[in-house]
Amino acid sequence: MMNIKGFGAAEREYIRKHHTHEIKDNQCSSFLIKRIKAPVWSHVRRFDQPQKYKPFVSRCIVQGNLEIGSLREVDVKSGLPATTSTERLELLDDNEHILSVRIVGGDHRLRNYSSIVSVHPEVIDGRPGTVVIESFVVDVPEGNTKDETCYFVEALIRCNLKSLADVSERLAVQDRTEPIHRT
Repeated sequence: MMNIKGFGAAEREYIRKHHTHEIKDNQCSSFLIKRIKAPVWSHVRRFDQPQKYKPFVSRCIVQGNLEIGSLREVDVKSGLPATTSTERLELLDDNEHILSVRIVGGDHRLRNYSSIVSVHPEVIDGRPGTVVIESFVVDVPEGNTKDETCYFVEALIRCNLKSLADVSERLAVQDRTEPIHRT
């Protein structure tokens, strides 16, 4: 079990309920939590459009209908040690707001990578907000340690979550109308 000390009761319960991974000896696993001052599920659930908020994705093509088992071919922007990734939609739950994706191919070192993203509404500063939790499990590539592998994947996820926050919060501000105070 991942170390969930230091988090509130709600976060611990979300992790216990939605973020269980079967971890083998040659794998590492972790999770990240991000509070975002905007609703985000409409972005996260778009398996067919990860480039809307994931800065390392330049293009995505989904084969067939958008359903469990659907595959997407993702082109990765330069600067990362990859150019393509083939990913399968494992779970899309619009009631619980959970998305799970497994990488099944591509020219990268993330073998047996699986992630779960859960999105939980929360009021932040008196406005609709979200707690986003993303967890993953992945093989540790030969020549790397568990710590190195987790650090690399966590850095990618942190960047994606920051971008999700930036995109969502910017849209939320554009949609917000403030009351006009007249004297």
